[in-house]
Amino acid sequence: MKWQELSSPRLDAVDRNTPVILNIAAIEQHGPHLPLDTDALIGRHFTDRIDAELGDQVLILPQLPVCCSRHHMAFAGTLTVRHETFLAYITDLLGSVAAHGFRNIVIFNSHGGNLAIGQVVLESFGNDHPEVELFMLTWWKIAAEELAKIQETEFGGVGHACEFETSLVQMIAPQLVEIDVAVDQLPVHDFHWAAADLLNAGRAAHHRNMHQLSNGTGVSGCPSKASPGKGQAISDAVTRAAVSMLRDIQGI
Repeated sequence: MKWQELSSPRLDAVDRNTPVILNIAAIEQHGPHLPLDTDALIGRHFTDRIDAELGDQVLILPQLPVCCSRHHMAFAGTLTVRHETFLAYITDLLGSVAAHGFRNIVIFNSHGGNLAIGQVVLESFGNDHPEVELFMLTWWKIAAEELAKIQETEFGGVGHACEFETSLVQMIAPQLVEIDVAVDQLPVHDFHWAAADLLNAGRAAHHRNMHQLSNGTGVSGCPSKASPGKGQAISDAVTRAAVSMLRDIQGI
């Protein structure tokens, strides 16, 4: 169910244990070959699949497409808000959901730059609202083991505008992909112990903006290994994991 498509009386009749899902995404550069809408497009794809699978067992909030992308501002087209702005806005939004009595809230994340502030939201809002069970699901984390089996590239091949994201957009909206101008660029790290990609965390963190990380290309990974078929496999793996977790949440 989509929150905004229901009338007020119909929404008021929804079981308050129903998981309420909010996708947080990004509008930012994704190399020379993918649209600015990539993270938002992927987020909508997954919430639409979840909605199709679970129907009236979930309630999907309107997407937050513009979130925290300051590290991409060296590239044209990127939109961003400050972490403080994001924290205030999402806290007010989730507060509205809690005020209507919903007890299970799920933040579904489709952008790496939202990970840190998302954890702050989890701890801040969660402590202020003990009556709410609050979760954050990030698509590449919830199905990491299955995705590792799908990955064909070496370490660093999945990151940003990469094998995975390019495959997903090729499957979801192929008309938006300009694969002929895609470039492969493994992430540039100053310290081996800070090296990381989508599926492998570093042993320590070192701040790098996307211009530094991508050697100016806007790409961190290998889009040359992407395909629509791989996009479908990724979509299926992530959807299975999300649906399983949401059924667990609904059973609380």
